[in-house]
Amino acid sequence: MNFTQELLLLIKAKYPIIYITTHEEERVEYIIKHCTQELGGRAVYTWDFIDGYTGTPFDQSTAKGNPIQALNLIEKLTPNTPSLFIMKDFDIFFKDVAIIRKTKNVTKLLKIQPKNMIIISSKTNIPESLQDIITILEFPLPNKFEINAELSRLLKALNHNISEDLLERLVKACQGLTLERIRRVFSKIIVESNSITEQSIHFILLEKQQIIKQTQILEFYPTNKTLLDIGGLEKLKSWLSLRSESLTKKAEIYGIPFPRGVLLTGIQGTGKSLTAKAIANEWNLPLLRLDIGRVFTGIVGESEARVRQTIQIAEALAPCILWVDEIDKSFSNKVGNTDNGTTNRVFSTFLTWLSEKQKPVFFVATANNIEVLPAELVRKGRFDEIFFLDLPKREEREKIFRLHLLKKRQHETSRYNIRHLSEITEKFSGAEIEQVVIEAMRIGFQEKREFTGDDLMTAAKTIIPLAFLDQEQIEVLQEWVQSGKARLAG
Repeated sequence: MNFTQELLLLIKAKYPIIYITTHEEERVEYIIKHCTQELGGRAVYTWDFIDGYTGTPFDQSTAKGNPIQALNLIEKLTPNTPSLFIMKDFDIFFKDVAIIRKTKNVTKLLKIQPKNMIIISSKTNIPESLQDIITILEFPLPNKFEINAELSRLLKALNHNISEDLLERLVKACQGLTLERIRRVFSKIIVESNSITEQSIHFILLEKQQIIKQTQILEFYPTNKTLLDIGGLEKLKSWLSLRSESLTKKAEIYGIPFPRGVLLTGIQGTGKSLTAKAIANEWNLPLLRLDIGRVFTGIVGESEARVRQTIQIAEALAPCILWVDEIDKSFSNKVGNTDNGTTNRVFSTFLTWLSEKQKPVFFVATANNIEVLPAELVRKGRFDEIFFLDLPKREEREKIFRLHLLKKRQHETSRYNIRHLSEITEKFSGAEIEQVVIEAMRIGFQEKREFTGDDLMTAAKTIIPLAFLDQEQIEVLQEWVQSGKARLAG
């Protein structure tokens, strides 16, 4: 069911107050007025704090600067005329107890009269006392057909012709933008280059990065890491390579379903976050990092709205990689729920999306301690696979040493006994091996000479790996994976 169909259903079912969160007031007003035609022509009255009501049978500016009067008009208008009342930014007045009480009173009439109140706001802001009478309706970003129509209209106005192939790529690039932003970015393109070409896509991508920054939840994460930058983890690399083109249009035509995602768990410093970055680069897809901690706010309903906004943007930018680092710190079954159920509602929204998503968004989550994650998250169907990244074995440690030494001293790795180094660093993680190399460099730099193999061995002796400090927890994780609940990455 699309937005228009759902809105019509709510109006016909006499839902008293419908709450639409959007930055596109003009677009949602156009759709509402289009709906009235299918409803047999309802009267539409639009109110905002500055201009008051427009479209009323009375004088213009009715209830200007007065939200109580705005609600009074809903009561006064004859019940014989079906009506829709569009209230812009009305949520900001819900801090006033008089507005809340008046809204409840008006709701009683709305339930029995052919009237509906529609609140349009840029964010969700509903007091707990009104949650039962207000219905939130998500307003989607424009789809490819709407974008195509907008670009075609713009090109016609400019008397500008482009190929069908370029138009298709421009439409795809614009997915994830509001119509207002599309108009704005094309104005910028025309001012900058006076034409619409292949280079125009670059401006559109910059606009998308700006949107992602403004969410303060998502981060556009550029990366130059590749799977070659990761030592070991051969089984995981092979699994990822097999799916490297599974999010492409060719794969869809072939009939291959989109891969859903992967959960990377294991010991700290074994390359989980590095792998997430490498996937995006290897698959040539944008990487969006989601900061779950920033999702939660003190306003009822706002956290859930932020999750929905995140999902909406990720799906609009698809195909892409959505990455959540250390998901176990955000969704833990061992932490008491002290936030009036907000965490549970956010978690439920997230789980539903993971199970039902239809867009090619590959979800990558990392966790240091999978035992604290709720069973609903790790069951089959949420992720394609769960991989356990264990401490590297000797051969893997050798590869990791070689990788880091090549980065620091290319073509000079023969001077170091890498095999011996890998033998004396048992139970070291990849991150700890990197620190061994850095510490050896500090020793050589301090003594104004090139660092040596002896410096590397000295550094290895000074670093105490996490496996010695948290041995019991690591053994529990290793036993967990041996029970067959996850695949070994190495």
